[in-house]
Amino acid sequence: MRTFDRILQPNKESEPEKPLDRIVSGGGFASVFRTVAVIGDSLSAGDMETMGKANPRDFHDLYSISWPAYYAAMTGATVYNFSRGNMTASEYCDSYADAMGYWDKSKAAMAYIIALGCNDLDEFKQPAGDLGDIHADCRLNNATFAGHYSKVIQRYKDVQPDAAFFLVTIPRDLEELEKPEFAANHDRHRELLYSLADKFTNTYVIDLREYAPFYGDDFRKAFFVGGHMNSQGYYLTAKMICSFIDYIVRHNPDKLRLAGYAGTGLSYV
Repeated sequence: MRTFDRILQPNKESEPEKPLDRIVSGGGFASVFRTVAVIGDSLSAGDMETMGKANPRDFHDLYSISWPAYYAAMTGATVYNFSRGNMTASEYCDSYADAMGYWDKSKAAMAYIIALGCNDLDEFKQPAGDLGDIHADCRLNNATFAGHYSKVIQRYKDVQPDAAFFLVTIPRDLEELEKPEFAANHDRHRELLYSLADKFTNTYVIDLREYAPFYGDDFRKAFFVGGHMNSQGYYLTAKMICSFIDYIVRHNPDKLRLAGYAGTGLSYV
């Protein structure tokens, strides 16, 4: 096998490579995206829980130990963390992004990583919706999770038409064994993200639900404090996100060979 083939598909002669078979160092090919924006909830904002004898349970977004912060350190990229605890796609579109100036073209990115859905479907019980809720004019999208989530993609495609989009599924978790309705929500969420990746150009799924480890007892003891991750968990998440994007880039060389042109105003036709 040629060296070039081994770079693109290192296990080509044996079993087909899975996305997290190779955990990269230094970001791998995820590093080709020099500006990245992350749109997510508490698990992207580096949320840490506190609880003491004299204090009630509380939550704190600690962006310095969030997985986007570790991702930035690994890749050397500029990473905008547009996340906040308890965020939903509907709030992001209806008020938050406008209030924070997150649609501003000065913050345009070469890649957008979107990690929303738990609060929308589990906590606020918004209808999941489907592709029928999406319109060419995103202002007309229906008020479902599919409609709001798609609006995030559509608005950022207006901001940066040549950007790549990475949609993150929800990992399998111990809580789903106790709340089977959550598992059903997360399975539906995964199906929807794949349908959106088919609908929108240059859009890919980071399928942690299928390929990440199960977040069971042993995993939680090492990587969680309460219902949110600790710094080690956020570091591990950054490693998985980098490795998954590295895999996507290596397995889609024809689609992503012009990734470096995004935002430059240059083209090669």
